Amino acid sequence: MNVHPLVSPWGRFGLYSFFLDAPEPAVVDTGIASSPAEGMAPALAAIGRRIEDVRWILLTHGHIDHVGGAHALWELTGRRARVVIHEADAPMLRSRRAHVDEYLRGRGRYLNDPEGEAKVTAAADTVISGELEPHVLVQGGETLSLGGDVTVSVHAIPGHTPGSVAYEAGGRVFVGDAVQVHGAANGFPGFTDPAAYRESLRFLRDEIRPRHLYLGHPYRRADGTPYGVELDEGQAREALQQSLDIEARVSEAARRCLLDGPRETDSPYSPFAPVAESLGYTGDPALEPSPFFTSMHGYRTHLDQD
Repeated sequence: MNVHPLVSPWGRFGLYSFFLDAPEPAVVDTGIASSPAEGMAPALAAIGRRIEDVRWILLTHGHIDHVGGAHALWELTGRRARVVIHEADAPMLRSRRAHVDEYLRGRGRYLNDPEGEAKVTAAADTVISGELEPHVLVQGGETLSLGGDVTVSVHAIPGHTPGSVAYEAGGRVFVGDAVQVHGAANGFPGFTDPAAYRESLRFLRDEIRPRHLYLGHPYRRADGTPYGVELDEGQAREALQQSLDIEARVSEAARRCLLDGPRETDSPYSPFAPVAESLGYTGDPALEPSPFFTSMHGYRTHLDQD
């Protein structure tokens, strides 16, 4: 089975999907509403494949830039493709409003943006191609048949989102945004559940041991240089270990800040300014999807539960 990356434009960014050239072809992740027609279809045509022949749409998690194009892609397949997502993230596929609610429950409470809800609502309306009931709900542990002798194993790897999954086929492992390293262009790793994120990274490193690792974005090393989205075995080990290393540093800084008591200040990182200072983080914490505040809220939630 060959794997082909499909890049779709989104402003100054490229959104990455992957075409699995199997007897029943699959696409992993779908970008936003415009991605299937503007990115995937011409990319597939260039390698002699047709978007109409896609039979599986495999979603690694429910974020807007991964599920936004799912309905549009499903339509382009003549509604013949089966859409797969973890049950915990399925609400993000079923409802645009779920993306707004996620914002309000988490990072939105720290961003101090009176227009925040309206902005996220507008984004969901614009870049999600349609609300869709998934055809296959997974929990992890399932095996999907892509025809012939091609099978895909589903692994639950929560942390970035509750329903993040990895799809594994012959040593090729597709993880979406579940391996953050030092973050993407925003320069900070984002996860809603730090304990689950940590355990998922260890599971990938110690149990799955990818021979090839496919990332949802070009995540960055400690020195700021980006990985590509297709990592070989050595790069995969390095990215997983670096992800664990930076999470440990963020965890220690967050715990100190939270135990001291978060304080509201004029800092854009308030009430977690000591974390940014300790880590030397100078990025824009309001840059959506705001991984700084997403992760800080995750640590705060865990500390409140302890």
